[in-house]
Amino acid sequence: QVQLVESGGGLVQAGGSLRLSCAASGRFFSRFAVAWFRQAPGMERELAAVISSIGDTYYADSAKGRFTISRDSAKNTVSLQMNSLKPEDTAVYYCAARMYWNDYASSRPDDYDYWGQGAQVTVSS
Repeated sequence: QVQLVESGGGLVQAGGSLRLSCAASGRFFSRFAVAWFRQAPGMERELAAVISSIGDTYYADSAKGRFTISRDSAKNTVSLQMNSLKPEDTAVYYCAARMYWNDYASSRPDDYDYWGQGAQVTVSS
């Protein structure tokens, strides 16, 4: 079993930055792909970024150039640095993890086995 706990959400003005962290417990976490999804009110959950077990990364178009995902396998953490935030980035952000064999960059929430409780990010205009 893997447990995920997000931290670092909050309120920020447009153009500002936030850093989200996902702390994991459980064996073999270093072998998992880890993603950050987000869900705005009334919207479907969507992928923001995902990182493989060896550090390859994939970003949604909305996140490219502004968000950076990284992992510290020694500390079992995955972070999402978000810069140049926009009001449309307002959402609950979820950390998710899954074991994979070939393609780490799945954008389908159903492909992920473990989820955190979510962290609210609010960007004011």
